[in-house]
Amino acid sequence: VNLVQTSGFPTVGLNSPRVAGQIGTGVAAETVQRIRDSFLDAQYRTQSNKIGYYGAMSESLTKMEGVMNEPTDSGLAATMEKFWNSLQGLTANTENSGAREVVASTGVMVADTLNYYYNSLTNVQTDIGNQINVKANEINTLISSIDQLNQQISKVEPHGYIPNDLYDKRDVLVDNLSQLVSIKVNNVIPTDYGRASDVATGLYNIELMQEDGSSFVPPINLVSVNQTGMVGTSKVEVSHDKTTGMVDGLKFGSKTLTDYNFSGELSGLIKSFGYKKADGTTGGAYPDMLKKLDNMTAAFVNEFNAIHKQGYALGDDNTSTLNFFELEPGKSAAQSIKVNGEIVKDPTKIAAGGKSGGASGDNENAKLLADLKKKAFSEYSTKDQNSDELTGSFDTYYSGIIGKLGVDSQSAQKNLSNSVVLAASVNQNRDSVSSVSLDEEMTDMIKFQQAYNASARMMTMMDEMLDKIINGMGIAGR
Repeated sequence: VNLVQTSGFPTVGLNSPRVAGQIGTGVAAETVQRIRDSFLDAQYRTQSNKIGYYGAMSESLTKMEGVMNEPTDSGLAATMEKFWNSLQGLTANTENSGAREVVASTGVMVADTLNYYYNSLTNVQTDIGNQINVKANEINTLISSIDQLNQQISKVEPHGYIPNDLYDKRDVLVDNLSQLVSIKVNNVIPTDYGRASDVATGLYNIELMQEDGSSFVPPINLVSVNQTGMVGTSKVEVSHDKTTGMVDGLKFGSKTLTDYNFSGELSGLIKSFGYKKADGTTGGAYPDMLKKLDNMTAAFVNEFNAIHKQGYALGDDNTSTLNFFELEPGKSAAQSIKVNGEIVKDPTKIAAGGKSGGASGDNENAKLLADLKKKAFSEYSTKDQNSDELTGSFDTYYSGIIGKLGVDSQSAQKNLSNSVVLAASVNQNRDSVSSVSLDEEMTDMIKFQQAYNASARMMTMMDEMLDKIINGMGIAGR
């Protein structure tokens, strides 16, 4: 409560009584003002923004880890190890039908595992894409609500009133918006604003900020206010590339953003789901993982098939014309890989021999297939434009993929944990300024009660003193 001194008595004027000085008449409650610290508000919104970003990244990467399921007996690493072992078993028993059936069945397991990875990651990616649209709508709803509160406040403040309840509602909405996108709030009091109080907060101009805290050029205002009053709002609209489905732009009003250089939950979702870069390539956690799986699978399948075709099936005098693995044209390698149906039905068609007819004990081609486990991608005879991105052997490359995923996920979780702790600390400091402490209020009640008792005791003493003076000091004057 802001207290102001009332006019003394007598007031200044020609007809005022002539006395020595003036008598004070006390104070009056002029305004009721919120107790807020704008610096703490800004700090809290910064940490809330980080919680939104790292929370989205951590959740997305955790789901990816759940799909990849490494290291476990059902993961791709363990399945590939079974496949390599089956090929080693084939080199020792090329004529054994059981050994051949094991190679075919473990090959099916490898294909099914890669299919599962690709389809599951794609499904999760689709869910994240749906979340992007939901968050965009949520941002637009918050922008509209803040703009409406600005309008209501602009109708109250010029009359000298302080709409604290509207201020509180607006700050709650701004806090929620700060978790979704990085923003900066500026208080603007228009030039022609009536009889606005000196403690009036004014209208909020909300600007979208870059990840490093600087403004975009030109600035992007989600809620625009200037010295003449409210200008309008800039709603967010997400656009997707028709070919890849990736996010290829964010439109804020009439301005289009393509670099996604801002923070918050929306940014975290976009950088998980996937986005189109300025050079036409795609980025993002899920597109990167799907691309690595696809390139790794395609290179492995092409090389395995090339080696398989140069060998001889059991009892065949000609080199094999069958691919061990098949890929469906127009689809991702990891999505479409499967074992040739003829080999599944008849494992004798596995080209284990290196000589015509696959003579007894001929395991030359089976050894080449098994040695692919240790063969580096750079030594493959079949290469394409994506081969340069592959390093090491199949197993080491896949281990690197899983290792990087683990590091990225752990980093996101650690940053999220740190942001939560810092936000809680800032919020505690903010509450210490603005919130009500029950302990403090109870202490004040006890203090006021004792002050009341002391005042009552003073009145009792004055009453007893007057009674003694009037009634106990003789009968003179009666």
